[in-house]
Amino acid sequence: MSLWERAGLTALRQFDPERAHGLALKGLRLGAVRLPGQITSARLRCEVAGLQLANPVGLAAGFDKNAEALAPLARAGFGFLEVGAITPRAQEGNPRPRLFRLSEDGAVINRFGFNNEGMEAAAKRLCARPKDAVIGLNLGANKDSDDRAEDFARVLAHCGRHLDFATVNVSSPNTEKLRDLQGGAALSALLAGVMEARNWLEKPIPIFLKIAPDLDDAALGEIVDVVQSAGLHGIIATNTTLDRGGLRSAHKSEAGGLSGAPLMEKSTRVLAQLSHLSKGRVPLIGVGGIASAEDAYAKICAGASAVQLYSALVYRGLSLIPEICHGLERLLETDGHASVASAVGTKREAWL
Repeated sequence: MSLWERAGLTALRQFDPERAHGLALKGLRLGAVRLPGQITSARLRCEVAGLQLANPVGLAAGFDKNAEALAPLARAGFGFLEVGAITPRAQEGNPRPRLFRLSEDGAVINRFGFNNEGMEAAAKRLCARPKDAVIGLNLGANKDSDDRAEDFARVLAHCGRHLDFATVNVSSPNTEKLRDLQGGAALSALLAGVMEARNWLEKPIPIFLKIAPDLDDAALGEIVDVVQSAGLHGIIATNTTLDRGGLRSAHKSEAGGLSGAPLMEKSTRVLAQLSHLSKGRVPLIGVGGIASAEDAYAKICAGASAVQLYSALVYRGLSLIPEICHGLERLLETDGHASVASAVGTKREAWL
Protein backbone atom coordinates (compact mmCIF):
# COMPACT_ATOMS: atom_id res chain seq x y z
CA MET A 1 0.00 0.00 0.00
CA SER A 2 1.39 3.38 -1.00
CA LEU A 3 1.57 6.38 1.32
CA TRP A 4 -1.08 8.09 -0.84
CA GLU A 5 -3.47 5.19 -0.50
CA ARG A 6 -2.84 4.92 3.23
CA ALA A 7 -3.54 8.64 3.62
CA GLY A 8 -6.69 8.34 1.53
CA LEU A 9 -8.04 5.45 3.59
CA THR A 10 -7.25 7.33 6.80
CA ALA A 11 -9.14 10.36 5.50
CA LEU A 12 -12.15 8.26 4.49
CA ARG A 13 -12.37 6.81 8.00
CA GLN A 14 -13.14 10.29 9.31
CA PHE A 15 -16.51 10.08 7.59
CA ASP A 16 -19.62 8.06 8.28
CA PRO A 17 -19.04 4.67 6.57
CA GLU A 18 -21.79 5.13 3.97
CA ARG A 19 -20.57 8.63 3.14
CA ALA A 20 -17.02 7.30 2.86
CA HIS A 21 -18.24 4.60 0.49
CA GLY A 22 -19.85 7.22 -1.73
CA LEU A 23 -16.68 9.31 -1.74
CA ALA A 24 -14.59 6.26 -2.69
CA LEU A 25 -16.83 5.61 -5.70
CA LYS A 26 -16.65 9.28 -6.68
CA GLY A 27 -12.85 9.18 -6.45
CA LEU A 28 -12.79 6.17 -8.76
CA ARG A 29 -15.02 7.89 -11.31
CA LEU A 30 -12.86 11.04 -11.24
CA GLY A 31 -9.64 9.09 -11.76
CA ALA A 32 -8.20 9.92 -8.34
CA VAL A 33 -7.02 6.33 -7.75
CA ARG A 34 -4.04 4.72 -9.46
CA LEU A 35 -5.13 1.48 -11.11
CA PRO A 36 -2.91 -1.37 -12.35
CA GLY A 37 -4.96 -2.49 -15.35
CA GLN A 38 -5.51 -6.13 -16.21
CA ILE A 39 -3.54 -8.69 -14.19
CA THR A 40 -3.14 -12.06 -15.80
CA SER A 41 -0.78 -14.91 -16.64
CA ALA A 42 -0.99 -18.43 -17.97
CA ARG A 43 -1.28 -19.67 -14.38
CA LEU A 44 -3.95 -17.17 -13.32
CA ARG A 45 -6.22 -17.41 -16.36
CA CYS A 46 -9.22 -19.60 -15.61
CA GLU A 47 -12.71 -20.56 -16.70
CA VAL A 48 -15.87 -20.61 -14.58
CA ALA A 49 -19.18 -21.77 -16.07
CA GLY A 50 -17.95 -20.80 -19.52
CA LEU A 51 -16.68 -17.37 -18.43
CA GLN A 52 -13.07 -16.78 -19.47
CA LEU A 53 -11.36 -14.86 -16.65
CA ALA A 54 -7.98 -13.09 -16.72
CA ASN A 55 -7.59 -14.10 -13.08
CA PRO A 56 -9.89 -15.66 -10.46
CA VAL A 57 -10.22 -12.63 -8.16
CA GLY A 58 -13.55 -10.85 -8.52
CA LEU A 59 -15.36 -7.90 -6.95
CA ALA A 60 -18.36 -8.99 -4.89
CA ALA A 61 -21.76 -7.37 -5.25
CA GLY A 62 -22.50 -4.41 -2.99
CA PHE A 63 -19.46 -2.25 -3.66
CA ASP A 64 -20.88 -0.71 -6.83
CA LYS A 65 -24.61 -1.07 -6.25
CA ASN A 66 -25.72 1.05 -9.22
CA ALA A 67 -23.03 0.20 -11.80
CA GLU A 68 -21.59 3.71 -11.48
CA ALA A 69 -17.87 2.92 -11.70
CA LEU A 70 -17.62 0.12 -14.25
CA ALA A 71 -14.80 1.62 -16.32
CA PRO A 72 -12.36 2.29 -13.46
CA LEU A 73 -13.21 -0.97 -11.69
CA ALA A 74 -12.45 -2.83 -14.92
CA ARG A 75 -8.91 -1.39 -14.67
CA ALA A 76 -8.45 -2.24 -10.97
CA GLY A 77 -7.01 -5.72 -11.56
CA PHE A 78 -10.14 -7.79 -10.95
CA GLY A 79 -10.76 -10.84 -13.12
CA PHE A 80 -14.49 -10.10 -13.04
CA LEU A 81 -16.99 -7.67 -11.50
CA GLU A 82 -20.41 -8.15 -9.95
CA VAL A 83 -22.54 -5.06 -9.43
CA GLY A 84 -25.91 -4.55 -7.73
CA ALA A 85 -28.12 -5.75 -6.21
CA ILE A 86 -30.66 -4.20 -8.55
CA THR A 87 -34.43 -4.35 -8.12
CA PRO A 88 -37.13 -3.58 -10.71
CA ARG A 89 -38.04 -0.26 -9.10
CA ALA A 90 -35.75 2.16 -7.30
CA GLN A 91 -35.98 1.97 -3.52
CA GLU A 92 -34.42 3.80 -0.59
CA GLY A 93 -33.58 0.76 1.48
CA ASN A 94 -33.52 0.78 5.26
CA PRO A 95 -33.12 3.92 7.41
CA ARG A 96 -29.63 5.26 8.16
CA PRO A 97 -27.29 4.53 9.80
CA ARG A 98 -27.08 1.16 8.09
CA LEU A 99 -23.36 0.55 7.57
CA PHE A 100 -20.88 -0.02 10.40
CA ARG A 101 -17.12 -0.56 10.53
CA LEU A 102 -15.93 -3.18 13.02
CA SER A 103 -12.27 -2.21 12.82
CA GLU A 104 -11.10 -4.43 15.69
CA ASP A 105 -12.54 -7.43 13.87
CA GLY A 106 -11.64 -6.49 10.28
CA ALA A 107 -15.37 -6.67 9.57
CA VAL A 108 -18.40 -4.73 8.39
CA ILE A 109 -22.10 -4.92 9.28
CA ASN A 110 -24.65 -3.61 6.82
CA ARG A 111 -28.42 -3.48 6.73
CA PHE A 112 -28.86 -1.56 3.48
CA GLY A 113 -31.99 -3.39 2.35
CA PHE A 114 -31.32 -3.36 -1.41
CA ASN A 115 -31.06 0.42 -1.75
CA ASN A 116 -30.60 1.11 -5.46
CA GLU A 117 -31.76 3.26 -8.37
CA GLY A 118 -33.66 0.48 -10.13
CA MET A 119 -33.21 -1.53 -13.31
CA GLU A 120 -33.86 1.35 -15.73
CA ALA A 121 -30.91 3.36 -14.40
CA ALA A 122 -28.70 0.27 -14.16
CA ALA A 123 -29.43 -0.79 -17.74
CA LYS A 124 -28.40 2.63 -19.10
CA ARG A 125 -25.04 2.39 -17.36
CA LEU A 126 -24.50 -1.26 -18.26
CA CYS A 127 -25.19 -0.41 -21.90
CA ALA A 128 -22.04 1.77 -21.85
CA ARG A 129 -19.93 -0.83 -20.01
CA PRO A 130 -16.33 -1.70 -20.91
CA LYS A 131 -16.55 -4.49 -23.46
CA ASP A 132 -13.29 -6.17 -22.44
CA ALA A 133 -14.39 -6.83 -18.84
CA VAL A 134 -16.44 -9.70 -17.41
CA ILE A 135 -19.41 -8.07 -15.68
CA GLY A 136 -22.31 -9.64 -13.83
CA LEU A 137 -25.38 -8.30 -12.06
CA ASN A 138 -26.79 -9.28 -8.69
CA LEU A 139 -30.57 -9.58 -9.07
CA GLY A 140 -32.84 -8.43 -6.24
CA ALA A 141 -36.51 -8.04 -5.36
CA ASN A 142 -38.35 -4.96 -4.17
CA LYS A 143 -39.24 -4.96 -0.49
CA ASP A 144 -42.92 -4.21 -1.18
CA SER A 145 -43.27 -6.49 -4.19
CA ASP A 146 -46.35 -8.67 -4.55
CA ASP A 147 -44.27 -11.27 -6.39
CA ARG A 148 -40.61 -11.28 -5.42
CA ALA A 149 -39.86 -14.33 -7.55
CA GLU A 150 -41.04 -12.44 -10.63
CA ASP A 151 -38.86 -9.45 -9.72
CA PHE A 152 -35.66 -11.44 -10.27
CA ALA A 153 -36.78 -12.48 -13.75
CA ARG A 154 -37.86 -8.91 -14.61
CA VAL A 155 -34.45 -7.45 -13.78
CA LEU A 156 -32.70 -10.16 -15.78
CA ALA A 157 -34.98 -9.67 -18.78
CA HIS A 158 -34.37 -5.92 -18.73
CA CYS A 159 -30.60 -5.89 -18.13
CA GLY A 160 -29.48 -9.31 -19.40
CA ARG A 161 -28.34 -8.22 -22.86
CA HIS A 162 -25.61 -6.10 -21.25
CA LEU A 163 -24.29 -8.83 -18.92
CA ASP A 164 -21.84 -11.71 -18.93
CA PHE A 165 -23.54 -13.41 -15.96
CA ALA A 166 -26.22 -12.81 -13.35
CA THR A 167 -26.70 -13.85 -9.74
CA VAL A 168 -29.96 -14.66 -7.98
CA ASN A 169 -29.63 -13.16 -4.50
CA VAL A 170 -32.02 -14.84 -2.06
CA SER A 171 -29.57 -14.65 0.83
CA SER A 172 -29.52 -11.04 1.99
CA PRO A 173 -30.66 -10.87 5.63
CA ASN A 174 -31.83 -7.28 5.23
CA THR A 175 -35.07 -7.78 3.30
CA GLU A 176 -37.78 -9.38 5.40
CA LYS A 177 -38.51 -13.02 4.50
CA LEU A 178 -36.13 -12.96 1.50
CA ARG A 179 -34.12 -15.87 2.88
CA ASP A 180 -37.31 -17.93 2.99
CA LEU A 181 -36.87 -18.25 -0.78
CA GLN A 182 -33.88 -20.54 -0.17
CA GLY A 183 -36.27 -23.40 0.70
CA GLY A 184 -36.57 -26.11 -1.93
CA ALA A 185 -40.09 -25.53 -3.31
CA ALA A 186 -39.92 -21.72 -3.31
CA LEU A 187 -36.41 -21.75 -4.77
CA SER A 188 -37.37 -24.14 -7.56
CA ALA A 189 -40.27 -21.94 -8.62
CA LEU A 190 -38.16 -18.78 -8.50
CA LEU A 191 -35.30 -20.30 -10.50
CA ALA A 192 -37.69 -21.64 -13.14
CA GLY A 193 -38.82 -18.08 -13.83
CA VAL A 194 -35.27 -16.74 -13.92
CA MET A 195 -34.11 -19.49 -16.28
CA GLU A 196 -37.06 -18.82 -18.59
CA ALA A 197 -36.05 -15.14 -18.75
CA ARG A 198 -32.45 -16.18 -19.34
CA ASN A 199 -33.41 -18.48 -22.21
CA TRP A 200 -35.26 -15.61 -23.93
CA LEU A 201 -32.08 -13.51 -24.05
CA GLU A 202 -30.46 -13.15 -27.46
CA LYS A 203 -27.26 -14.42 -25.85
CA PRO A 204 -28.08 -16.61 -22.81
CA ILE A 205 -25.67 -16.06 -19.94
CA PRO A 206 -24.60 -18.14 -16.91
CA ILE A 207 -26.82 -17.82 -13.85
CA PHE A 208 -25.48 -18.26 -10.31
CA LEU A 209 -27.26 -18.58 -6.99
CA LYS A 210 -25.88 -16.72 -3.96
CA ILE A 211 -26.61 -18.42 -0.64
CA ALA A 212 -26.34 -17.62 3.04
CA PRO A 213 -23.64 -19.11 5.29
CA ASP A 214 -26.16 -19.90 8.02
CA LEU A 215 -27.60 -23.07 6.45
CA ASP A 216 -27.32 -26.60 7.84
CA ASP A 217 -26.11 -29.60 5.85
CA ALA A 218 -29.64 -30.70 4.94
CA ALA A 219 -30.47 -27.28 3.51
CA LEU A 220 -27.19 -27.21 1.57
CA GLY A 221 -27.98 -30.61 0.10
CA GLU A 222 -31.40 -29.41 -0.96
CA ILE A 223 -29.89 -26.33 -2.61
CA VAL A 224 -27.40 -28.44 -4.59
CA ASP A 225 -30.26 -30.62 -5.82
CA VAL A 226 -32.37 -27.63 -6.83
CA VAL A 227 -29.47 -25.87 -8.58
CA GLN A 228 -28.67 -28.97 -10.60
CA SER A 229 -32.28 -29.72 -11.52
CA ALA A 230 -32.93 -26.08 -12.48
CA GLY A 231 -29.91 -26.01 -14.78
CA LEU A 232 -28.11 -23.19 -13.00
CA HIS A 233 -24.45 -22.72 -13.73
CA GLY A 234 -22.99 -22.35 -10.24
CA ILE A 235 -23.28 -21.20 -6.63
CA ILE A 236 -21.73 -18.19 -4.91
CA ALA A 237 -20.90 -19.08 -1.32
CA THR A 238 -21.55 -17.06 0.71
CA ASN A 239 -23.43 -13.88 1.54
CA THR A 240 -23.21 -12.18 4.94
CA THR A 241 -23.94 -13.93 8.24
CA LEU A 242 -26.20 -13.22 11.21
CA ASP A 243 -23.69 -14.94 13.51
CA ARG A 244 -21.93 -12.61 15.97
CA GLY A 245 -19.66 -15.10 17.74
CA GLY A 246 -16.23 -13.86 18.86
CA LEU A 247 -16.63 -10.20 17.87
CA ARG A 248 -14.96 -7.43 19.87
CA SER A 249 -16.13 -4.19 18.25
CA ALA A 250 -18.57 -1.82 19.92
CA HIS A 251 -20.83 -2.24 16.87
CA LYS A 252 -21.03 -6.03 17.15
CA SER A 253 -24.70 -6.02 18.17
CA GLU A 254 -25.94 -3.91 15.27
CA ALA A 255 -28.62 -5.62 13.18
CA GLY A 256 -27.72 -6.68 9.67
CA GLY A 257 -25.33 -8.95 7.81
CA LEU A 258 -21.75 -9.40 8.98
CA SER A 259 -18.98 -9.61 6.40
CA GLY A 260 -15.20 -9.54 6.54
CA ALA A 261 -12.54 -11.54 8.36
CA PRO A 262 -14.85 -13.31 10.90
CA LEU A 263 -16.73 -14.90 8.00
CA MET A 264 -13.68 -16.60 6.44
CA GLU A 265 -13.84 -19.94 8.25
CA LYS A 266 -17.63 -20.24 8.29
CA SER A 267 -18.09 -19.46 4.61
CA THR A 268 -15.19 -21.69 3.55
CA ARG A 269 -16.68 -24.65 5.40
CA VAL A 270 -19.98 -24.10 3.57
CA LEU A 271 -18.05 -23.88 0.31
CA ALA A 272 -16.25 -27.16 0.98
CA GLN A 273 -19.51 -28.85 1.91
CA LEU A 274 -21.12 -27.69 -1.34
CA SER A 275 -18.15 -29.03 -3.28
CA HIS A 276 -18.47 -32.36 -1.46
CA LEU A 277 -22.24 -32.63 -1.92
CA SER A 278 -22.03 -31.82 -5.61
CA LYS A 279 -18.99 -34.07 -6.12
CA GLY A 280 -17.25 -31.06 -7.62
CA ARG A 281 -19.73 -30.88 -10.50
CA VAL A 282 -21.24 -27.48 -9.63
CA PRO A 283 -18.90 -24.51 -10.24
CA LEU A 284 -18.45 -22.53 -7.04
CA ILE A 285 -17.35 -18.96 -6.38
CA GLY A 286 -15.99 -18.45 -2.88
CA VAL A 287 -16.65 -15.20 -1.04
CA GLY A 288 -16.49 -14.22 2.61
CA GLY A 289 -13.52 -13.01 4.63
CA ILE A 290 -10.86 -12.88 1.93
CA ALA A 291 -8.14 -10.38 2.86
CA SER A 292 -4.96 -12.00 1.49
CA ALA A 293 -3.61 -14.30 -1.21
CA GLU A 294 -3.57 -17.08 1.37
CA ASP A 295 -7.29 -16.60 2.00
CA ALA A 296 -8.06 -16.70 -1.72
CA TYR A 297 -5.94 -19.81 -2.16
CA ALA A 298 -7.68 -21.51 0.77
CA LYS A 299 -11.06 -20.94 -0.91
CA ILE A 300 -9.79 -22.38 -4.18
CA CYS A 301 -8.32 -25.42 -2.48
CA ALA A 302 -11.63 -25.89 -0.63
CA GLY A 303 -13.51 -26.09 -3.92
CA ALA A 304 -13.88 -22.60 -5.45
CA SER A 305 -13.10 -22.06 -9.12
CA ALA A 306 -12.93 -18.30 -8.47
CA VAL A 307 -13.31 -15.92 -5.52
CA GLN A 308 -14.80 -12.53 -4.70
CA LEU A 309 -14.10 -9.90 -2.05
CA TYR A 310 -15.38 -6.54 -0.90
CA SER A 311 -15.12 -5.83 2.85
CA ALA A 312 -11.33 -6.09 2.97
CA LEU A 313 -11.13 -3.15 0.54
CA VAL A 314 -12.50 -0.94 3.33
CA TYR A 315 -9.32 -1.56 5.33
CA ARG A 316 -6.73 -2.38 2.66
CA GLY A 317 -7.73 -0.38 -0.40
CA LEU A 318 -7.67 -1.41 -4.06
CA SER A 319 -3.94 -2.17 -3.97
CA LEU A 320 -5.04 -5.38 -2.25
CA ILE A 321 -6.18 -6.76 -5.62
CA PRO A 322 -2.76 -6.93 -7.37
CA GLU A 323 -1.29 -8.08 -4.05
CA ILE A 324 -3.69 -11.04 -3.94
CA CYS A 325 -3.28 -11.88 -7.63
CA HIS A 326 0.52 -11.92 -7.53
CA GLY A 327 0.56 -13.76 -4.21
CA LEU A 328 -1.89 -16.32 -5.55
CA GLU A 329 0.34 -16.99 -8.52
CA ARG A 330 3.28 -17.64 -6.19
CA LEU A 331 1.23 -20.01 -4.03
CA LEU A 332 0.05 -21.96 -7.07
CA GLU A 333 3.61 -22.23 -8.35
CA THR A 334 4.94 -23.35 -4.95
CA ASP A 335 2.43 -26.20 -4.82
CA GLY A 336 3.17 -27.23 -8.39
CA HIS A 337 -0.09 -26.08 -9.96
CA ALA A 338 0.16 -24.91 -13.56
CA SER A 339 -3.32 -23.40 -13.35
CA VAL A 340 -6.04 -22.36 -10.93
CA ALA A 341 -8.16 -25.27 -12.13
CA SER A 342 -5.62 -27.85 -11.00
CA ALA A 343 -5.78 -26.52 -7.41
CA VAL A 344 -9.59 -26.47 -7.10
CA GLY A 345 -10.75 -28.75 -4.30
CA THR A 346 -7.34 -30.24 -3.57
CA LYS A 347 -7.64 -29.55 0.17
CA ARG A 348 -11.41 -29.77 0.51
CA GLU A 349 -11.35 -32.52 3.10
CA ALA A 350 -9.53 -30.30 5.58
CA TRP A 351 -12.62 -28.06 5.74
CA LEU A 352 -15.24 -30.78 6.16
